[in-house]
Amino acid sequence: MDLTYTGAELVYREELRAWLARTLPALPPAPDPADWPARRAYDTGWQRRLHEAGYADVHWNADPTRRLIFLEETELAGAPYVGANFVGLLHAGPTIAAEGTAGQRERWLPPVLRGDEVWCQGFSEPGAGSDLASLRTRAVRDGDSYVVTGSKIWTSHAEVADWCELLVRTDPDAPRHRGISWLAMPMDLPGVTVRPLRTLAGTTEFAEVFLDEVRVPVANRVGAENDGWRVTMVTLSFERGTAFAGEVVACRRTLRELARTARGTGAWDDPVLRRRMGRLAAEFGVLWRLVQWNVSAGAPGVGGSVLKLRYSHARQELYDTAAEVLGPSGALDADRPWTSDRLSSLSYTIAAGTSQIQRNIVAERILGLPKGA
Repeated sequence: MDLTYTGAELVYREELRAWLARTLPALPPAPDPADWPARRAYDTGWQRRLHEAGYADVHWNADPTRRLIFLEETELAGAPYVGANFVGLLHAGPTIAAEGTAGQRERWLPPVLRGDEVWCQGFSEPGAGSDLASLRTRAVRDGDSYVVTGSKIWTSHAEVADWCELLVRTDPDAPRHRGISWLAMPMDLPGVTVRPLRTLAGTTEFAEVFLDEVRVPVANRVGAENDGWRVTMVTLSFERGTAFAGEVVACRRTLRELARTARGTGAWDDPVLRRRMGRLAAEFGVLWRLVQWNVSAGAPGVGGSVLKLRYSHARQELYDTAAEVLGPSGALDADRPWTSDRLSSLSYTIAAGTSQIQRNIVAERILGLPKGA
């Protein structure tokens, strides 16, 4: 296998580096992390810059090598994260690209790439988190609409979203994995109520969403009626297998920064710490190789669970190590949000499927172990 870059790919990398070097210094200051309306404006503004420069279409139907180059270079340059565009660019968009009709792709994908529309994720419910297939939000067919009633929780970016990737139960009598449908729901429909939830880090990136007889057009269903669980597995494979790609690069950069700090403070003299950081460097290096594999595979499938499981725990260990190196005063450095990043890392073993669920998937679907073994 030839792993060298082609001449065209090398040119793409150099052009992207040059564009980032020109563009990033001219960006306005990043807004308060707790101000999601301002963050939406900032994040969609960055997406528009990418679109105008021809760098937006790297999340679906793009050459895998160019996508990986884009992820590496934007993270290494310290470019803005996708932020409020997370669900649209990394979950809903790839799912619609893979499963939507030509008309659906034409309607929903260009506005995401231009930064015109933001999506949220309406999957989990108060009684259906890790056991997502037990969801109870109902969608009753009435002519050309589904009448949706129920509630969602931990709905990412609902406070500022235009659309929601929504899971509903369209056949309550079918086996629970077979009576689910995947809908694209406008967030401004009558009957939609959003109640933001404040996290430990002080932000409202999640919300409760209440749905009271919301009429969603049948044309907004992606995939066949009652085939939503299969479509959801496509969404989750992107969420677990490729959506964390940029974050893996960011963690490698953070680890290098932490090693420089440790050398400056004398913490590097501790051989136990050096071994721990060396192991983390090796683990993030392997995770990046797995990212490359998943991106090259298109929809990563169950392999995404391997990446998500290991990345979640490696990220937590990275920020535990940072707390050890920096100490109480360094962790509160205003120039680097170590504390908020460490708090955020605590959620990664829960978000996008708990580590327990990922272990079950790896055991049953990859290793072929029987259930309950």
